[in-house]
Amino acid sequence: MPHLPTRENRSTTPLFLCRFLGCDTHSSMLDSLRRELLALRDNDLALREELLAAGELSGPYHPRMEAIHVENAARLREIIADYGWPGNDLAGADGAEAAWLIVQHSIGEPEFMRTALRLMEDCVEQGRVPAWHAAYLEDRIALYEGRAQRFGTQTIDDPRDGLARPWTIADPDRVNGLRASVGLKPLPAIPPPGRDLPPEIRHQHESNQEWWLDWLASRGWRRR
Repeated sequence: MPHLPTRENRSTTPLFLCRFLGCDTHSSMLDSLRRELLALRDNDLALREELLAAGELSGPYHPRMEAIHVENAARLREIIADYGWPGNDLAGADGAEAAWLIVQHSIGEPEFMRTALRLMEDCVEQGRVPAWHAAYLEDRIALYEGRAQRFGTQTIDDPRDGLARPWTIADPDRVNGLRASVGLKPLPAIPPPGRDLPPEIRHQHESNQEWWLDWLASRGWRRR
């Protein structure tokens, strides 16, 4: 593949790449980038389904899941260094969504996720990715930092009844307006309190949450 100019001296718009590489090479390059991002996403989701089916995702971070998230994040970081954020124009809508999913799952790398959010917000302004990509990532970062979320996209399991409910919302009265502004539907109805879990199951849920809080602190997301 031809060597591209450094990021400081170039644009990554399709028009520039077409002029620099030739349109046939440019089209092939973009298709290759898209297919690689989709493959990274599919590997992640396939492993997730395997571990879910085996009942191995309900506790601490599974080592195999963590390993694939780290590997995918490392490759996405390389892609960003070469091309900038892979938006719809560079990787197609599904490739851009695959990149979004990869960074959503790079939960052990706070600075990478924060950097990706800034790049994604620029892409939203340029019309290169949907606004909901940045909204989901912003909320996920807020969750891991222990702050209230704006768009209500992140949920946690309540150890009392085991039901999933939204993580703390910054402004519940405005959340549906904010969601609409980024192309999301209104917040689904929040489940009312359910039957209390048996004590041993509730204790396991609480232990899992404590493990995750310690893990997040160990990665620099928040203090314990």
